[in-house]
Amino acid sequence: MEPLKHECGVAMIRLLKPLEYYQEKYGTWMFALNKLYLMMEKQHNRGQEGAGMACVKFDGMPGTEYMFRERAEGKDAITEIFGRVQKEYARLSPELLADAEFAKNHLPFAGQLYMGHLRYSTTGKKGLAYVHPFLRRNNWQAKNLCICGNFNMTNIDEIFQQMLTQGMFPRIYSDGYTLLELMGHRLDREAERNFVDAKKLGLEGMDITRYIDNHMNMANVLRTTMPNFDGGYVMCGLTGSGEMFSMRDPWGIRPAFYYQNDEFVAVASERPVLQTTFDLECEDIKELQPGNALLVSRSGEVRMERILEQRGDSACSFERIYFSRGSDRDIYSERKKLGELLVPQVLEAVGGDISHTVFSFIPNTAEVAYYGLLSGFKKCLNRQKVQQIQQLGHEPTDAELHAILDTYVRSEKVAIKDIKLRTFITEGNSRNDLASHVYDITYGCIEPGVDNLVVIDDSIVRGTTLKESILRILDRLRTPNRLHPKKIVVVSSAPQIRYPDYYGIDMPCLEEFCVFRATIELIRERGMNDLLQRVYEACKLELLKPKDMMRNCVRDIYKPFSTEEINQKVAEMLRPEGLKTPVELVFQSIDGLHEAIPNHHGDWYFTGKYPTPGGTKLCNQAFVNYIDRQK
Repeated sequence: MEPLKHECGVAMIRLLKPLEYYQEKYGTWMFALNKLYLMMEKQHNRGQEGAGMACVKFDGMPGTEYMFRERAEGKDAITEIFGRVQKEYARLSPELLADAEFAKNHLPFAGQLYMGHLRYSTTGKKGLAYVHPFLRRNNWQAKNLCICGNFNMTNIDEIFQQMLTQGMFPRIYSDGYTLLELMGHRLDREAERNFVDAKKLGLEGMDITRYIDNHMNMANVLRTTMPNFDGGYVMCGLTGSGEMFSMRDPWGIRPAFYYQNDEFVAVASERPVLQTTFDLECEDIKELQPGNALLVSRSGEVRMERILEQRGDSACSFERIYFSRGSDRDIYSERKKLGELLVPQVLEAVGGDISHTVFSFIPNTAEVAYYGLLSGFKKCLNRQKVQQIQQLGHEPTDAELHAILDTYVRSEKVAIKDIKLRTFITEGNSRNDLASHVYDITYGCIEPGVDNLVVIDDSIVRGTTLKESILRILDRLRTPNRLHPKKIVVVSSAPQIRYPDYYGIDMPCLEEFCVFRATIELIRERGMNDLLQRVYEACKLELLKPKDMMRNCVRDIYKPFSTEEINQKVAEMLRPEGLKTPVELVFQSIDGLHEAIPNHHGDWYFTGKYPTPGGTKLCNQAFVNYIDRQK
């Protein structure tokens, strides 16, 4: 599958004991720092555009830094930011570096609170200024705020306008900075409330600071900040006073997991990250529930609070198919099931001829679904063998048995991704030619003109990689490098992707989706242009309504056509010029998706049923924008 800009990754760890404890038990006071590094590296699948980390240390003296941050861009950002930290330590003697008291008083990033972030941009904005964590400074400890998140908000324009109405003057227009400033404003109010209480008690000087720090309540801040946001998010934050929080959106779109014992609290975007980093069992780890926040106070009190009432049950299903680490117990079984459920459709596509069909996959995320597909076909073949034996009508000879039993499901690693196309190659013709050679094939594994070739991918989004690379390579028109299968069947473990995602993937334009383009082509071929105009006008009318009253009118363009008709048109459009081999596309069904991934109901990519009003609004706007661009 072609690369997508998608979900970010978050990691947090809060120590519940003094640094000396970890020095004595684990041989280093850098226990949390090292674990943060592992948690971030194990989520590199979630962010290759940048990374950042932050740390808060307690009980510092006025005039000394207590909040630290490092950020970097690029695929090596994790190595770079941790390298900078370790460079500070490299000048010290081993004895001094092992001194937790010295570290606490003199070294950066020697603290109790850590936060890390891996970035995939979802707004198209690039540059170090947009790399998390975002930091808001103040001379009052409690008013310092550092946040990061895995999020994309659909109504930042509305929130930004609200800030202007309140008299604010934001420096930057982005969802991250808007969140930072709005939350920072509420954090200021919480600190000032405690300041008033401290003065009423007759406190002065540093006693005021200590009172404020010990009485900050991030739940108050979150309850006054988050209600008006529309989108999918996991928001994480640290304050200068030592508060920590992680909050999940009330629709449950984006995931977060946590673990707590008497030594630390840790949070990550994915469960296997915590399992591997801390040697835990799956059952040890809990999932943060929609609308809830995990809060840890300065004193180390850990509590769960409901910030917003749950508004839906829309955990993202596409995240299970593609984004997430396949090492998760549940995700692995779900991906296998996705492959197994495709057996009837694939069997029909190859005319029931299992013995002359070779199965393979597009590297690398489709590999688990491929195992499921193979497993399903092995079961299917075993049923056929039983029937053949029963139909003999007599006790079979050894030769007859071997003739039946020696038939097997043929699997080969046909496609091999042996190079990565670098981003510096931008000229169109050059890039297309090079893209056609990104994958290599295993020659000699298919009998030309006899064997069908079935290849499974996790999903088909734009279709560019299929057209420009994979189908050309699998056919190999140029002699002597030929596969020449009888038929190529491309299988998608995900259903047809018909609608943009506004909660993670940076793909706001409908025409980027090959299924949408194919449907538009069908409409025009059949002289149904009036449908496009009707949907255009309907979308514009919907946009005049309050968001929560809108319906997704874009769904109407798909109603005249069956899934098979759209599949056929997609296959026709993605067929490279000169390709001789017949090509058929098979997509997972919506029912199959729900059966394989029963606990993740967020299927808006495929159905257009957006969990939030903002998603519906933006989809209608996307269609209006598309038609306007055609004029």
